[in-house]
Amino acid sequence: MQSFRTEIENPIVEKDILDLERKIRQFKEGSIHEEKFRSLRLARGVYGQRQQGVQMIRIKLPFGKLTAKQLERIADVSDEYSTGNLHLTTRQDIQIHHVSLERTPQLWADLEKDDVTLREACGNTVRNVTASAEAGIDPKEPFDVSPYAYAVFSYFLRKPFGQELGRKIKIAFSNSDADTAFTFIHDVGFIPKLQIVDGVEQRGFKVLVAGGLGAQPFLAQTAFEFLHEDRIIPFIEAAIRVFDRHGERANRHKARLKYLVAKVGFPEFLRLVEQEEKALLNKTYLINRNAVRQGELPKETVYTTFKPADEKAYEAWKATNTFAQKQDGFFGVYIKVLLGNIDTAKARELARIVRTYAADDLRITINQGFLLRFVKEEALLPLYNELKKLDLVAPGFDSVADITACPGTDTCNLAISNSTYISVELEKVIYGEFPELIYNHDIKIKISGCMNSCGQHGLAQIGFHGSSFKAGTNVVPALQLLLGGGTLGNGEGRIGDKIIKVASKRGPELLRSILNDFADGSTEGELFNTYYDRRGKDYFYQLLKPLADNSSLTTGDFIDWGQEERFKPEIGVGECAGVVIDLVATLFYEAEEKLQWSREAYGEGRFGDSIYYSYAALISGAKALLLDKQVHVNTHHVLISDFDKHFVETKEIELSGTFKNLTGKINQVEPSRPFAERYLDDASGFLEKVKKYRSVKNIEILSAN
Repeated sequence: MQSFRTEIENPIVEKDILDLERKIRQFKEGSIHEEKFRSLRLARGVYGQRQQGVQMIRIKLPFGKLTAKQLERIADVSDEYSTGNLHLTTRQDIQIHHVSLERTPQLWADLEKDDVTLREACGNTVRNVTASAEAGIDPKEPFDVSPYAYAVFSYFLRKPFGQELGRKIKIAFSNSDADTAFTFIHDVGFIPKLQIVDGVEQRGFKVLVAGGLGAQPFLAQTAFEFLHEDRIIPFIEAAIRVFDRHGERANRHKARLKYLVAKVGFPEFLRLVEQEEKALLNKTYLINRNAVRQGELPKETVYTTFKPADEKAYEAWKATNTFAQKQDGFFGVYIKVLLGNIDTAKARELARIVRTYAADDLRITINQGFLLRFVKEEALLPLYNELKKLDLVAPGFDSVADITACPGTDTCNLAISNSTYISVELEKVIYGEFPELIYNHDIKIKISGCMNSCGQHGLAQIGFHGSSFKAGTNVVPALQLLLGGGTLGNGEGRIGDKIIKVASKRGPELLRSILNDFADGSTEGELFNTYYDRRGKDYFYQLLKPLADNSSLTTGDFIDWGQEERFKPEIGVGECAGVVIDLVATLFYEAEEKLQWSREAYGEGRFGDSIYYSYAALISGAKALLLDKQVHVNTHHVLISDFDKHFVETKEIELSGTFKNLTGKINQVEPSRPFAERYLDDASGFLEKVKKYRSVKNIEILSAN
């Protein structure tokens, strides 16, 4: 490992980075098990990619907000450590690819110089909190949700109960009933509401829970029609703590919150959440409404009045890519970014443009573009001319022509067929043959490289995901078509129906057929999903069935978009652990580490955190002994029962009560200093007992041999 300098003033952040460097070194030496290291790495934004030996780095940007200086810093980091490309994601992050694992600590340290983090951007954590990019400037919003998204991001960063969940937690804030942040597909979603109580206006949120896309999509359920703003963070914390303890851990495919709710039932889940509230340090949490300040506005400038070189193109851009803000005299300006990819040279120029024409508050949009804020009306034309030099004035933002796509087989381990080159081809069809659709915001097209839905294909009116099928002895790259998904508003949505699978190279003709049929068969003003419902699923299957005729496959159909050779399905190569070690020993190491974190939190007066770290140490120690007996468990709840069954009831481990009673204190006692101290002592004593037990057992095994 190369040495590096953090130069970070924040001691907590510096500790994170030094810890990552130390864990990488231990992994390379073989003293941390591969599975454990993967969890540690992912929680720090470092993600293995399809190409062996390099990493994808996900940069966490709460609700997509960044300054011009931060954009320049990210561009510098990409040039230094990556390939000079920035990828904007549907979760308002920025990803860079092909980074050496050993260089990730220094990369993180460089980003933190401008307050940009990787922490919990990946892994089984509370992921980036997303929000409508228009928050704060939308004339239709009840109030600005940005401070609430920021408060949730800040509160849950580094919380002990959110570090090693069964799977990730995704949280979203929409800024109005239009639900542009898609709350209905999130683990927890919020839509702002106002109530008048005793003549006083109160802020709150409609709360949605347990939504998700993926191979098995679930629509979120309503937990509250109105939850007061001071109660949203306690509710999230209680829900995450319940998920941590009761959620699936053995079967990764069933480990999301939506499956836990489906298993226990929504009323029971809400009961468990309510029961958990006793253990919360904060029963209410006051949100600082002024935490997210408006970025600095550009200097006053007098712009020369002149006509655009191509007035028709300018008017199309203005009609589709700008809107009047609720602040008089200012406009929001959208920038459509093809596939969400922008090179660092353009990114730096964009930073300069932001400083010149807009507030220093750039937002990444959920459909992989940018939103500039507080642009004066008289600045729109000069801004357009500047963006035109960068080829960033394509009209039709968030229209049929603005296709969302994940990176797919370009970098992702899980992708089946290409999702990027096909997106480019489909956009060519729209701009070339259906130019009027740049004004259509009813139909959305979204593409994922596989069924996991990183491109959010399930919630699009026209969605595709990568697939394949056999044709003789060969495999054909394919697209699975879904129709009828979309947002209904106020937390309600619909998931697309699977219609038909066709060879990927037939994707443009597939789209052409759908759009032509809609143009010919719909009534004036009829929305696409209304037309789809009227015609029915089988109608579209029969319409498109000729494109699925595999007897007419050509040589080109066996070659994926962007490739030159015949398609071969590939399983991504994971990271190499180098040395296989004792996983039980790793769990003991983990328990000791958590106990140390509990001591540190107690010493700093963070009693709630200390208590949860003590609980986590108890769980890790018990799991180590159960694993040593080849007892595998799928939830903390089952683990606790099995430890009593295999060790306490058999008197192999002597406790004053049951392990269930010991661990159960976590949500039955107020998180005070005395309890934190007692619980830390209990956890320390328990860990000493289980370590001694294993040591004796190992000696007995050696003696027997």
